Amino acid sequence: MVKREWVRDGWAVVGWGVGYAGFGLGCGLSGTALWGAAWTGWAAAGVGLAAVAAGWAAVWLGPARWLTGVLWLLCGLAGVASWSLLMDVVTLLFGQAVDSVPDAVHKALAAVGALLLAGTARARRPRAERTGTGTATARPAPSAAPAAVQLAAWAGSLAFLPYVAMKLIWAFGGSFAGISGDRMYAGYVRNGSSGLWLALERWGLDGTVLLAAIGVFLLWGLVRPWGQVFPRWTLPLRGRAVPRWLPLTPALIGAATLAPYGLVGIGYLALCSAGVIGIRTGEFATPEQALQVAWVGACAFAGYGVALAVAARSYWRRTESEGVC
Repeated sequence: MVKREWVRDGWAVVGWGVGYAGFGLGCGLSGTALWGAAWTGWAAAGVGLAAVAAGWAAVWLGPARWLTGVLWLLCGLAGVASWSLLMDVVTLLFGQAVDSVPDAVHKALAAVGALLLAGTARARRPRAERTGTGTATARPAPSAAPAAVQLAAWAGSLAFLPYVAMKLIWAFGGSFAGISGDRMYAGYVRNGSSGLWLALERWGLDGTVLLAAIGVFLLWGLVRPWGQVFPRWTLPLRGRAVPRWLPLTPALIGAATLAPYGLVGIGYLALCSAGVIGIRTGEFATPEQALQVAWVGACAFAGYGVALAVAARSYWRRTESEGVC
């Protein structure tokens, strides 16, 4: 069974590598910029070809320490390339156009590759070593995450409260950091927000607040036993085990997007607050007002993103067993 895993995962990586290399090569030859630079297409092609070689080695050589390192390295590169994919997904959910279609496709491909490479790297170890048992087992019974992981989930959830409060103040027509709700709504109209987004704003339901609520639901599903089975009130697969990829895919995408975005943002804002560099005020009247809003957002994204990464790792380890995909 373990040998079958090596072959299956290896061929999946080979297939992804061919597609990713082809996409990167096409961008490089056509001069299409990714992340604002022309050379990134060639870099993507290089990563894809390296993934093809690594997947081929996984099929024919099986587990090897050096191969595990290569797979994790490629996974990290793919994860970096998929950064901010969540922002594009949110943009599309509310009927707006992404800034760059090639960039969005690139990030989606990279996210798929990161998941495949991570799964293959984990599969390099024998199943008994990964589950801590001497024999292959069926999927473990639903279990709660350790107390430290649940504490991280609480921290990630609470980090969103100032952000939610700020957004709801604007949605209900109030003012925050010198910006009124009407002015914020006018900005949404000017930026081409969809009718759904504008309708939610008029009803006092900011779209990002609803997404934050879904995000917190996902976070707690990763750390509590009910997150490993469909609740009784769902229609499809009622009471059955949740496929691992269903919560892990958005969790890993969210963690890879929000944690770096928030942590880098905190570093940047710390420099701005110390007067080392200046901050763009945009629609705000003063740098202090811009910093006030930016700190709220950066702390929310960093706190939730880190908590999501911790919870996803715990969920991955707690649900890892024979035959679970």
